[in-house]
Amino acid sequence: MLRIAFTALAAAALYAHPAAGQQGERLFYYVDNEAAFESLVTNIDRIDVLGASAYYVEEDGVIWGDVDPRVIALTREHGVKLIPLLVNRGFNQEKLHTLLTDDAARARVTASLAELCRRHRFDGIQIDFENLSINDRDAFTRFYREAAAAIRPAGCGISAAVVHRPDELPGPTPYHKWLFDSWRGGYDLAALGEIGDFISIMSYSQHTRRTPPGPQAGTPWVDDVVEYFLRFVPAAKLSVGIAVSSQHWYTSYEERITPELARSYSAQLSHARAVGMIERYGADVKWDDEQEVSYAFFPVGGTFEWIFLEDARSFRAKLDLMRRHGLRGFSVWVLGPEDPGIWQALPPRQPGERPGA
Repeated sequence: MLRIAFTALAAAALYAHPAAGQQGERLFYYVDNEAAFESLVTNIDRIDVLGASAYYVEEDGVIWGDVDPRVIALTREHGVKLIPLLVNRGFNQEKLHTLLTDDAARARVTASLAELCRRHRFDGIQIDFENLSINDRDAFTRFYREAAAAIRPAGCGISAAVVHRPDELPGPTPYHKWLFDSWRGGYDLAALGEIGDFISIMSYSQHTRRTPPGPQAGTPWVDDVVEYFLRFVPAAKLSVGIAVSSQHWYTSYEERITPELARSYSAQLSHARAVGMIERYGADVKWDDEQEVSYAFFPVGGTFEWIFLEDARSFRAKLDLMRRHGLRGFSVWVLGPEDPGIWQALPPRQPGERPGA
């Protein structure tokens, strides 16, 4: 019992909220590719927590995946906390419902998470379940509580990545109702905040391939999202999400879409690729003072295409927002495609400095 109490207390200490006036906890997400690894190697002394997208689960509760051993060694060498993500593969809503409502599947998941924590000595696990039906709200809360109870004695903290939500009501259109039913409304924020160590708000994807062109995360919209979350979760348990990929809107020709064969679409770009396209078409980069985002538009064959950049300037605006609200820190999606200039806003830790200080 003493060992269990010690490991649980140790896990809680790892997630302590940084003291007021400090930089805030700097969490960066990691996906398994060389661009992400190169960025990690170059900038690891500016990172406090690494959220590695590594493990997947479907309806039967079997977890599979792994973390690159180079990443494990590097984070330990530099004193960076490592918290792998558990993701419902494919964000399949029906399979997620089956997982959350099947006692045996949930028990299989929680037992496997505890074993991963013991075997690899992870600092925590972050649950990233998306396309969560509003009807599975209580089932997800139950699963999260069970997972916390299972992994804390194994020395792991627990956190959740939660989809953005700026309001109590769904919004004015059927699109907003769909977002509410399948993406936003399934999280009991107050319960998750009480059970877990912190929440990473996915406060990006304001505009996506499904919407007209616009910023991934205009500052006024992010501010609305954060203020809504603060109604239910204390600032010390909230990490604001920051996107660092840029977004390109264009006309996509697709034979599978009939009879139209074409649609407006968008794709994410690295900052370097976005700047290269803007230069290729001789466009001017503009800055929107209200949204605090850079953008450009240019004709291709007579049809305008748009790029909204996430760059060092918009990154600093999100840091200002984090400090203004006194949040725990920020969670960046994702290492690799970022503007190298963002790192100038994050001074490296000094020798012996505790991550998050």
